Amino acid sequence: MTKASDVPHRPWRPYEDEPLLTAAMADGNGDTPDEELARLREYLEALVAVRRAPVHVSVAFNAAYFGYDLAGEGYGVGPLDPDAFPVVTFGEHSPALPVGAMVRIATGSQPLYAEIVYKEGRHPGISPLGDVPAWISGAPAGAVGPGEPGAEDEPVRRELLVPDTEAFGKALSLSPAQLNRLRHHARWIDARGHVLVDAVHPSREAAQQRDEEAYAAYVLTRARQQLLSPYVPVSLTELAGGQTDALLQDTLLRLLAVVRGVLSTSDTLRMWGPYAMTCSDLAACWRDPGPLGGDDMGALVAALQRAAKPAIRRRYGMPAPTSIYTAVGPRLYDFPGAEPLLTGVGYAAAVCRANLALADVLRGESENGLFGNGTLVTLDDAFEGGGVWRSCHPGRSEPGDDPLTAAGRGWRSHLETPEAPVVDTPSAAPVDAPVDETGLGNGQLLRISDSEVAWRMPLRLLHLMEGYLPLRPMVADELRGVTGENISVRLELAHPGGELDESEEVQDTTLATTAGVGRLLGVEWPVDFFPGLELRLQWPRGGRVVRATTIPLENPVMLDEHLVAHQYDAMILTREGAPGSTRTQDSAVGLDPNRLVMRTVRRCGLLSPDGHALLDPSSLPLAVYGRPPAEDQVTALEAAVSRLLAEGELYAATGSRDADGRPHHPPRDHERRIPLIGYRPQPIPAVRQTGPVDQVQQSPLVTPHRVLGHVRRLRPGESPSETQRAAFRDHCRRLGKADGWELPPGYTFVTQHIRGH
Repeated sequence: MTKASDVPHRPWRPYEDEPLLTAAMADGNGDTPDEELARLREYLEALVAVRRAPVHVSVAFNAAYFGYDLAGEGYGVGPLDPDAFPVVTFGEHSPALPVGAMVRIATGSQPLYAEIVYKEGRHPGISPLGDVPAWISGAPAGAVGPGEPGAEDEPVRRELLVPDTEAFGKALSLSPAQLNRLRHHARWIDARGHVLVDAVHPSREAAQQRDEEAYAAYVLTRARQQLLSPYVPVSLTELAGGQTDALLQDTLLRLLAVVRGVLSTSDTLRMWGPYAMTCSDLAACWRDPGPLGGDDMGALVAALQRAAKPAIRRRYGMPAPTSIYTAVGPRLYDFPGAEPLLTGVGYAAAVCRANLALADVLRGESENGLFGNGTLVTLDDAFEGGGVWRSCHPGRSEPGDDPLTAAGRGWRSHLETPEAPVVDTPSAAPVDAPVDETGLGNGQLLRISDSEVAWRMPLRLLHLMEGYLPLRPMVADELRGVTGENISVRLELAHPGGELDESEEVQDTTLATTAGVGRLLGVEWPVDFFPGLELRLQWPRGGRVVRATTIPLENPVMLDEHLVAHQYDAMILTREGAPGSTRTQDSAVGLDPNRLVMRTVRRCGLLSPDGHALLDPSSLPLAVYGRPPAEDQVTALEAAVSRLLAEGELYAATGSRDADGRPHHPPRDHERRIPLIGYRPQPIPAVRQTGPVDQVQQSPLVTPHRVLGHVRRLRPGESPSETQRAAFRDHCRRLGKADGWELPPGYTFVTQHIRGH
């Protein structure tokens, strides 16, 4: 967690300050300096506060990459060429556009420049009040009926695009009167200022891509010239260190992952999927007594709880379960006085606020989505209609599923074939599944006496990402009796052989109960704490202090290129230290095939107490993609497995499979033998630091880092030197322009250099 004192005093200014996106972020090794992340975080927090729409991850990247000015000019301060933006026409077939696309909306006269800041599915079968036929919820793009997925080539889906027509400053925006005329005619934009299109996707797989993947595919093809322009604050080619498509794509996905991580770990923001909103805006919504305020949000939650409940009970027999599907977006129009608030980008804000309100009630007032009246409420489709929620009565608890993860049960209920069997063991989890605290590493009670309770437990990735410490139920209950809920508890950390900041040694945390688990919230975990690190904890009974201590290893080791100097849980380190898991994110987005295979084996394989993970290679494609992959994806995975086996990163083993399809290792008698691929932790002795202690302590504290070449705006009256002009032409040649470009008027070029921070 970041303290206010740790960040700069003013947000970033494009073309005046050094670029926000840096080489360390592009490397994707998780070693981005805290100062660089703090600069990006402060800017993005200010961006979300300034823009009227929720800020999508792709839009946040646009702002940092293309230089969005927070003072009011938006992208207008930079040399973007809006006439090169693709044209989108209301009501027509159009190649699918991702959120973040910069477009020209056809108007028949003066072009309307905009950035797409939100989109959702708008299937014609959804009623004006949000009633959704079951088969539409979770259906693939192009589906034409229950269990009928439609054509696989270039599926078409009706989509609602929400444009921000003020993103490029006043000079490139229409006046309010002009916009009102367009809305009144409802020919180029509808009466609410939105664009409805029949989006043509290049393939079924493309339509199922994650938002960041779809955005990367778009800007590397249709918007490539805009993306690789040398006039942006710092070019992707420069960040990637090359020009190949694979390198550019990997770098772009890594940068998008950094942006998502920064947004999702901010103390002042909340995320609904890829959209960020300020906590203050959400709090104001709950306090607002007017349309779409707290009362209406409460009514929406109550309506979903009642939706599937029969008005009259049967006299005999058990009633059959009833499922009702409700789309949040259209449903909001039914609230009195809501219409003016649902025009323009206000619609996107209202939909995200409503979904977050539903999510908060589910977390706080239900048991895994099951309410006291017997109704189960879960998210079923995160895209169609602004989010389709399923109400089932009588419901039943579904402990294996997160009620806030879109399950697509509506579509699946109409499939003629049964669901695909789950591969791997019950302990195996999907590649991007949230950490389950009831599984690995619950810890062990060491001592209970009249004076203290002592226990040990390993840290989990979620503890580090969200900044909290779970407590044993006994400790939480007794502490609550001493302090009450939401009262400060002092956490004292000791890290023998490691380094702690003074602010980390003694911390004021808050005792709270979340999902029935007592926790200390607001913990600032030291930077070298990692998933699996073992803590010895002590609570002196009757007091308001919890003490946590790490235990040094007698012989530190290097494991996966990281120094491990303290006792750890090998099972958790294998699972949660896999590629793609850092303190700011836990995602497979942007991983190359080698690291993707390694992540999947470690996350989904059979797990041994010493940290070995074994996976049936035939289940690898489905475990990676969650669906049958394309042929080229399978080929890439097979090649990655061969490389990893040849390099000793993975090893081959033999297991067996039982009659229920479950794999086992070692192989069991009378079961069919199957090949397995395995990850083996390979700790090697660490090289100890030699030399006088004083010499080590007196080493420089300034860490140099590389600042890439970038364009900077000049003060009025200044002009670049001929040396700087020549350096910019050389820079453009490296980006692929043989004869180079000239600097735009009013700008200079800062060459690559090394700076300490």
